[in-house]
Amino acid sequence: MGMKLLGATILLSLVDVLQAFAIEKKGDVFKKMACPAFLIFENVAYMEDMTFELPCKCKPEETSSVVWYFQKNLHSHETTVLTDFNGTVIVDSSHIRVGSDLLKRFSIRMFSLIVFRAQVRDSGHYLCGTEEGLFFYGYDVDVQPTRQITVAFLDNDEHVQEDYTGQDFTLFTTFWDWTSCDRCGVRGEQRRIGLCYVQSAELKARYRTALPNVTSCGSRAVPARFQRLIHLRSPEVAIRSCLAPCPEKEVPEEGVQAISNIVYKLGSKPQLPHVPIQYHSQPPKTDLVITCPGARPEHAVAWDKGSVRLYRSHYLVGVKKYMRVFIDHGNHLHIQRVRKRDKATYFCWREGELVAGFQLNVPYEPRRQRSPTDPESIFAMRAVGIGFTIIIGIFFLIHMSQYSYLLFRKPPQDTQTTQVTVT
Repeated sequence: MGMKLLGATILLSLVDVLQAFAIEKKGDVFKKMACPAFLIFENVAYMEDMTFELPCKCKPEETSSVVWYFQKNLHSHETTVLTDFNGTVIVDSSHIRVGSDLLKRFSIRMFSLIVFRAQVRDSGHYLCGTEEGLFFYGYDVDVQPTRQITVAFLDNDEHVQEDYTGQDFTLFTTFWDWTSCDRCGVRGEQRRIGLCYVQSAELKARYRTALPNVTSCGSRAVPARFQRLIHLRSPEVAIRSCLAPCPEKEVPEEGVQAISNIVYKLGSKPQLPHVPIQYHSQPPKTDLVITCPGARPEHAVAWDKGSVRLYRSHYLVGVKKYMRVFIDHGNHLHIQRVRKRDKATYFCWREGELVAGFQLNVPYEPRRQRSPTDPESIFAMRAVGIGFTIIIGIFFLIHMSQYSYLLFRKPPQDTQTTQVTVT
């Protein structure tokens, strides 16, 4: 027992040494990279609803904590301070709501700023500095929207957008790598996200880009006179089919496998995948959004309704003019105006692996007798009363018109004459 305790103590000591070494290596990065004398902004681009991280790439060695600032427009009087002045802000990303304020969606870890579920309004300038207002490094963040995104299904011979060349600039799409197949063992799908970029020799010099004269379309480096033309192009997504084998899993021992087969044959319930299943009851005629656990917009995510595959070629938002059940570009499953037939178990795939189930129950909504004081009853009685009054008014108007016509009509004159002959 004493030897085991000694071994555990030594192991914990080694872990502390390794952590200290990692922190020391992190500090060496700041020693190697000197802060620029003139503050410039590094351009980065993301798609809406993604989570991004901005490292503070340089700072003085004696600075133990940093403060992050956000400005929509450079030299604006409206500046948002993203810190608690201790550099220890921690946010649970699973509790973040879509559309919430930026101050509720950020975290600072090891001098880096993390923004969860970025929105288009989060685009702007992010500066790393001190509480006194000294700036070390800056970013030009461009969050591109998904509402007007262009989708190309390559299996249907659809093609991505071609480059657009205008006067003094060129618009094109920069694609990320293909995601892994979102299902295994069956036909799946792959996505490739593309963001809008512009090439021009007239970009502002204060912004740093990965390639010379190339920046994202929403960057502040783009001259104002180009902004109207930039809207000619939107982000895009390419989707194609794929087939990937499932990884081999450990097979239970022979005795355990035999017992499980007997239990399955005796049971009356169908065999379900061995994944965590969450139970949820949703009232009818309400809207529901289901999120795959641990999934982000850039991940390969797929949804099944029981044994039915919900492929994006049929269920991606915007594929049809009217869609009650659809998957958005953030990989969320939407069910609008829930009905009784939506009752099922929905399974979620992440990066080609079945990870979770969502058993949806739609309870029967009993009819209730309305009292005369209910708002619906008052509205119905008011509508019936107004309609009855209009009909009675029209009835009296018609009869009054007929009576007036008969009253003021002149009687016809007798035009016959009697001829008398005098003899």
